[in-house]
Amino acid sequence: MVKAGNALSGAPSQVIGTVKGPGENGNQYVFITSDNRQVKIGEFVYYEVSTPSSDEPLEILGKISDRRLSDHLPDRMFADAEISPEAIAAIVGFSHSNPEIYEVTVDVIGYFNPALGFINPRLTPNPGARVSITDDETLKRVVNKKQPGEVGSAQVGSLLLRPGGAVPVALDVKELVSTHMAILAGTGSGKSYTAGVLIEEFLQPYNRAAVLIFDPHGEYGTLAEMRGHKAFQSADGYAPDVRILTPDDITIRISSLDYHDVLTLLPEMSDRQQSILNKAFRILKRHRKGDYRWNVDDLIAAVNEADTAEDDEGNIKIGSSAPAIEWKLERFANSPYFHQTNHMAPGDLFEPGRVTVLQMNEISQEEQQVICAAVLRQSYLARMNTAKEKNSPGDENYLPYPVFTLIEEAHRFAPAKEPARCKAILRTILSEGRKFGLGVGLITQRPGKLDSDVLSQCMSQFLMRIVNPVDQESLKYGVEAAGRDLLKELPALTKGQVIISGACVNTPVLCQVRQRLTKHGGETLNAPTEWQKHFHVSRVRSQTIERSPVAAKGKTRTLRGISLE
Repeated sequence: MVKAGNALSGAPSQVIGTVKGPGENGNQYVFITSDNRQVKIGEFVYYEVSTPSSDEPLEILGKISDRRLSDHLPDRMFADAEISPEAIAAIVGFSHSNPEIYEVTVDVIGYFNPALGFINPRLTPNPGARVSITDDETLKRVVNKKQPGEVGSAQVGSLLLRPGGAVPVALDVKELVSTHMAILAGTGSGKSYTAGVLIEEFLQPYNRAAVLIFDPHGEYGTLAEMRGHKAFQSADGYAPDVRILTPDDITIRISSLDYHDVLTLLPEMSDRQQSILNKAFRILKRHRKGDYRWNVDDLIAAVNEADTAEDDEGNIKIGSSAPAIEWKLERFANSPYFHQTNHMAPGDLFEPGRVTVLQMNEISQEEQQVICAAVLRQSYLARMNTAKEKNSPGDENYLPYPVFTLIEEAHRFAPAKEPARCKAILRTILSEGRKFGLGVGLITQRPGKLDSDVLSQCMSQFLMRIVNPVDQESLKYGVEAAGRDLLKELPALTKGQVIISGACVNTPVLCQVRQRLTKHGGETLNAPTEWQKHFHVSRVRSQTIERSPVAAKGKTRTLRGISLE
């Protein structure tokens, strides 16, 4: 291979092919090579062009998007296993070591400007121009917006196509948090593992983020291992704080709920009952004026007032809906998660250098929806009112720093074609939260079931192995930054491999996720191992039952009403 100087890095470059001509569109070109090992889909290459405005030639980077055989041995040779392809190749004039010639298509990215990022000058290569592999040192600078270990960086892994972690992938945390992100992957692809790596990076001394996790399955409790872990400590005494809130710890003040929240939690409400309840909330708001603290008794009184009317004889009479609503509200008041006075305020949930995990694995779907909606709404209002100087220090809703919220199983909270309590507030935060410093991360194994408006607002995407055709199709419209060439790779990705695209990187990359520093809490149970482990215990227990006095007397034993004789 021909070696040439790399103007961008000073390192020698490796020429792998020669430009044949333009591709199918104006942003592509085709080059010819016999090097099949290095022309991988997603690999970075470049060509040089001279411009009047620069003494040094510009290196125009591109990414390989397609390849195909152009010249190869006759097909008949491969049909007969007795024929030696090497011998025939020598006769017909093919090189013994490289008998095939490949046409490789490259999508142009542009040249890298440290201040502006990649700029495409629209200068296509001339036929005969040399195409070189981009070296590791150059990729470290041009792929990453932040370098590993810098303030605001998150080193999640390394470039997949470069072996041995030669090119670390460090993301821009500012962009991840301010423009929102989505992790989209099939079951078992490593989405929760990747999220754990991100949280570890957010809590490093060079970030010290304020993070809240909605954890429907109880998978993030192992993040508690960050407490006292040497990898997260710094010379100034910093160490991350991890708060794991179990369902017993989760409390939402009833007065922080709105009409739709309460309606979601009340069973079988007729149209008239819904109308009376809605009117009661308006009455409650009018009576309380600036004081928004109320309890269930206050709401019941407002319901009675809303369902009170004067008959033809001037008598005041309460309708039949009020008693039914009162009975349902009294049942609702006994919920362990919605309290008259206790509350998880934004100031308690968020703090720089702390991750708070809300474990909701024992809570019903409806209650999860309302809890999530209430917390998100209050966090949004806390950030907005603090930014507008309406909240002062000492207020439970005083939140003077940006915060980040991660939502697992996001398709449950913002489903595509179903009503959901969280969907409206999520849309508001995703569209307006950037200016108030409230970031959201969504994780789902079914992107096709996630609301398209919600998904389209996530400007950074982590795409892992997805084989479902419906989910793959939804990504073509909801995730534009990755490029169609990389989306083709989704079914072929293995566990821990991810396509990262969007605002957090300069250009989409294939990444191998690094090993976690804390234990992963979402490992799949190994059923055969568990069966082997418990076999002898179960067999001894069965034999003990058979030798019991009851069995010895010949009485019929039953298991849940089923005869065992």
